[in-house]
Amino acid sequence: MAKTVTLADGTKLPALGMGTWNMGESSATWKEEVASLRHGVEAGLKVVDTAEMYGQGRSESLVGEALRDVRNDVFLVTKVLPSNASAEGVAKACRSSLRRLGTDRIDLYLLHWRGSVPLAETIDAFRKLKEDGLIRYWGVSNFDVEDMLELERYSRSCECAANQILYSLEHRGVEYDLLDTNRFRHVMTMAYSPIGQGGALLRNTALRTVAARHTTAHGQASPAQIALAWVLRMDNVMPIPKAGSLAHLKDNVAAQDITLTEQDLADLDAAFPPPASKTPLEMI
Repeated sequence: MAKTVTLADGTKLPALGMGTWNMGESSATWKEEVASLRHGVEAGLKVVDTAEMYGQGRSESLVGEALRDVRNDVFLVTKVLPSNASAEGVAKACRSSLRRLGTDRIDLYLLHWRGSVPLAETIDAFRKLKEDGLIRYWGVSNFDVEDMLELERYSRSCECAANQILYSLEHRGVEYDLLDTNRFRHVMTMAYSPIGQGGALLRNTALRTVAARHTTAHGQASPAQIALAWVLRMDNVMPIPKAGSLAHLKDNVAAQDITLTEQDLADLDAAFPPPASKTPLEMI
C-alpha cells in the first residue's frame, strides 16, 4: 500500500507527488512531459505541483493540458510570486493561474517565498480566495522556523496546510528544527529537489553502494531511487521530484517499493551527516 501524508483536517494524500520545475519550457519536449504527467496520475501520483513563475506560466499551461480530462483525480498545487502577494495581486495572479491550468479551483495555493508584502495582507487575500471557492487550502514555501512563528501571529490554528522547502540528502539543515516545527503545527512538508540538481548527489559513492544492495520491479535500483526513498521514509514529508520523461517517472514510482535498512541509513548518514546546529534555510 502506497504511503500517505495527512493534512491538518485529516485529508490523506499520496506521499509521492510530481514537480514541474523547468517543464513546459521547450516545445520539443512538451508532448513527452505531458505523457509523463499523465502516466504519473494513472500510477497514483495524484499531487501535481507547479508555479506561476515556472517558465513564466508555461509550466501551468503544460499541467493544464496534461490534466484536462483527469482534473478531478488530482490534488493541484501552484504558487504565487511574492511580487504578486498583495491583496489585489493575489486575486489577479490566482485567476491567471486558473486560466492557464484550465480549471475552476486550485487545491493548494502557496506563497512562493517571503517578500515585502506583509504576511497578514497575503493571508487575508488567501482567505478571500478560499471563501470564493477558487482555492481549497493555502500554504507557504521556503519558510524557515522564524517565518513559521511569525505566520502564527496572523493565521489561525492549522490554517496553513503546507510548507514547501528544499530537502534532500545533501540539504539536511531543516532536520535540526524546521521539520519538527512543521509537524507540531500539523503543517505538511513538501520537499522540492529531493534527488538534487545537476547530478552531483547521484554520483556519490555511498549512494551508489546503497543502490547496489536494492532492486525494484524494474531491476537494479539507481542512486536517484535511493535518494528519493530516503526522503519518502520521513513522516508527513512529500517529495515532489520532476520527471520530464516516462522512463524517469516510472523510476520514481518504483522508488516507493524500496525499504532502506539500518545499515543503509547509517552509511548515508556517514556520507551526508545530519545537522549538528541551526543552519539558515537553503533555497535553489
